[in-house]
Formats: sequence, structure tokens, C-alpha cells
Amino acid sequence: MKISIVVPVYNEADNINSLIAEIVAAMSQAEAYEIIYVDDGSNDDTAAVLKQALQDIKALRVIRHRQSCGQSAAIHTGVKAASYPYIATLDGDGQNDPADIPHLYQVLMQQRKTSGNLWMVAGWRNKRHDSAWRLFSSKLANAVRSSLLGDNTPDTGCGLKVFLRDEFLGLPYFDHMHRFLPALILRAGGQIISEPVNHRARAHGYSKYGTLDRLWVGISDILGVIWLQKRAKLPEANESERG
Repeated sequence: MKISIVVPVYNEADNINSLIAEIVAAMSQAEAYEIIYVDDGSNDDTAAVLKQALQDIKALRVIRHRQSCGQSAAIHTGVKAASYPYIATLDGDGQNDPADIPHLYQVLMQQRKTSGNLWMVAGWRNKRHDSAWRLFSSKLANAVRSSLLGDNTPDTGCGLKVFLRDEFLGLPYFDHMHRFLPALILRAGGQIISEPVNHRARAHGYSKYGTLDRLWVGISDILGVIWLQKRAKLPEANESERG
């Protein structure tokens, strides 16, 4: 396994060291890996904690945005900087379990043997540890998105995903695109499958998103993705036989 692990963070200083330690443990059998933290303009001690971690973790790389540009921008920055052809992303709050990364990678590799068009294995938090209101708002947002976009993905909000770097970079980029990766991949002719993953309660800090942000903020984005879907044309071509 050769993989780049991209972790976008904004004001997650208290979760950094424990999560990095978990990632290192999860990657103990990897042939090669790197951990790319993208600090999206944090104004707490995130930068200082990451600077100290660089002294101890050889696999760690740190990129900092001068100002906060959002999670999609942070992910895109990390993927562009990645050295390996396979990417794993996970949220920096510690709720995603890095121990799931090798499994998602193996699923991707095995499935690509029969379907070379598989671009992504998305984590599915089928047993979430969140408040009842957060669970409700997430389910509502997922239901609206899925019904309008037909992406057939139960949990696009899960930050834990494993996918192909080059194919990701070929997708249209826009703010909040990370919420719509399944629909964008299907539009581009790729395939995606979902796989159950572990989910933990947040140990430190608080969510940077309001309870209904995934629905209300995303309405204009959903309309934009629908516009992209309607204008997508995948070429069909046959190779000419030699005379």
C-alpha cells in the first residue's frame, strides 16, 4: 500500500497528536505513506502543535492556508500536494477511525480487479455517535441530496474516503465540492461504493458546522451539481480496425 493521507483541520489543536499517533499505528504495514495536514487558517494552537509534531513524525507534512478557505479547498490543496496515486481523507476531529483506512484501500484494490472504473470507496457511518439533532439534520440533508442527485450514497458527509488522486483532480472544483464527490464521480463516468466504518464521539472541541448547514448552505450547490449533471456528455468511441 502506497497512500497519502490528507487531513484538513481548522482549530483542532487538541485532537492533532492523538490522531497522528493513530494514523501511524494504522499504517504500520504500509509499503509507503505520508500524512498531509492542511491547516485551513486556524486561529488556535493548531499551527504550533503541528510544527512540534513535524519534529517527531517523519511521515508528516504540513501545509497552511493563510486564511480559512473551507474544507473543500483544504482537501484539494492536500490532494494536489500528495506524492502517491491513492488518497485517504479523514476529518481532523478524531471521529473517523484511521484503523479503517487499510480496509477501505483493500476493498478498492479488490473491486478494481473486476471493475477498473471504481474510483472511490466511501466510508459509511452506519452507527454514528452524535447528538439526536445532528443525526436528524444529517439524515435530512443526505435524503434531499440523494433524491435530487441520484448518487446512491448513504453518507456523503463521512470524511473517511479512499480514492484515486488523478481522477479526483480531474473533477470540477468548487467550494463545498467534498459534499458531492459521489455525484461528481458518477457524472465523470466513474464508480463509487460505500463501506461501513467505525465512528467515535468527539473527544475535544466542537463541530465547525451548524445543525442544518449541510442542507441550507448546500441548496445552491445541489442546483449547481444538477446543472453539471445535465451537461455531462461521456464519449462513446470504437477503435478503427486496421485495413
